[in-house]
Amino acid sequence: MEMTPAYEWFPAPGKLNLLLHVLGRRDDGFHELQTVYRLIDRQDRVGIRVRADGEIRRDAPLPGIAPEDDLCVRAARLLRATGRAAPGADLAVEKNLPLGGGLGGGSSDAATVLLVLNRLWRTGLSRAALMRLGARLGADVPLFLFGGNALGEGIGERLAPLALPSAWYLVLVPPVSVSTASIFADNALTRNTKELRIPPFFRGLGGNDLEAVAVRRHPEIGVHLEWLRKRRRDARMTGSGACVFAEFDSDAQARALLAELPGGMRGFVARGLEHHPLHDWAN
Repeated sequence: MEMTPAYEWFPAPGKLNLLLHVLGRRDDGFHELQTVYRLIDRQDRVGIRVRADGEIRRDAPLPGIAPEDDLCVRAARLLRATGRAAPGADLAVEKNLPLGGGLGGGSSDAATVLLVLNRLWRTGLSRAALMRLGARLGADVPLFLFGGNALGEGIGERLAPLALPSAWYLVLVPPVSVSTASIFADNALTRNTKELRIPPFFRGLGGNDLEAVAVRRHPEIGVHLEWLRKRRRDARMTGSGACVFAEFDSDAQARALLAELPGGMRGFVARGLEHHPLHDWAN
């Protein structure tokens, strides 16, 4: 009896937005942004197994998400549609990044699928070409294909490398899942922040323009943010929420505060990365 090959597992790291400014609304309905992306070592794992029959299947789909809406499946189908590859793939995801948390988990999972299948299928697309594909899946996907910390502009897809110092982060996870689209659609969102001149980037620069809207719509975010800000004044929300974070110079400092979390609050400590774990492998 022929044995089915085991999955090979690949990392899909999370990200933090160290600042996120909304500069204005564009004619196409999207928003002009300025953000600083920081990769972190908290990550999902993506399992990939090449199939010879051309089918693309997702193991244990996420509840409530149809296959055609699953970012990993869409990424694989998008790569195959380039016409350079005929194989299929089985896909699985081990989730460690919260859904709707602003840590980029779904986007990172999709980027890992593109990076890995581009190599396993021998598709031969350049990193720039993969980034263009990724932008069709979501504004954060190009970051994880870019593979390093970056200043993001446009809708977040125009990326420039940004050197960031070593840092550790205490990330709190409020018990809510935030819809990015609903935050950007809220009429109370401020859309006229003045563009900053970066680099260099330093701790505490700027803020997150989505924070006030997210806190109003999801009070649990505000509770977590208030607790953290009483101890670290420059604490802030990442992305469109729900996670909030503070930066530290050492792992020990971050874990000391994690130990003070009251019952009912969840969090974790993550180390800031310089590069995506697959950065060199993908090259």
